[in-house]
Amino acid sequence: MYDYMKALHARFCKEPELQKVRAEMERTYREIKARLGQQDQETLLQLADLENELREEASLTSFIAGFRLGMGIAGELEPYCFEDEDERRATERAKMRCPQVKI
Repeated sequence: MYDYMKALHARFCKEPELQKVRAEMERTYREIKARLGQQDQETLLQLADLENELREEASLTSFIAGFRLGMGIAGELEPYCFEDEDERRATERAKMRCPQVKI
């Protein structure tokens, strides 16, 4: 089921295109890379990877929770029937016209 939810998440939760943010990230990355030593750069990249992994997991968890909520709500709704609604209205109208007659 987890794989199915991941597939649904990928299908319906498209990340918006953030060209300006990506360009700013690239510029900042190059600036940090120029200032940090090799070991510090690797540590920073590990931190960024962990942050991305955490965001993906949180996004998927949120999607699953919303999906479950939606399925729960859908399961609680009664199917709507036009014929039943017409009959109910007709019965109410008949009661209004002739309140002494039991329908």
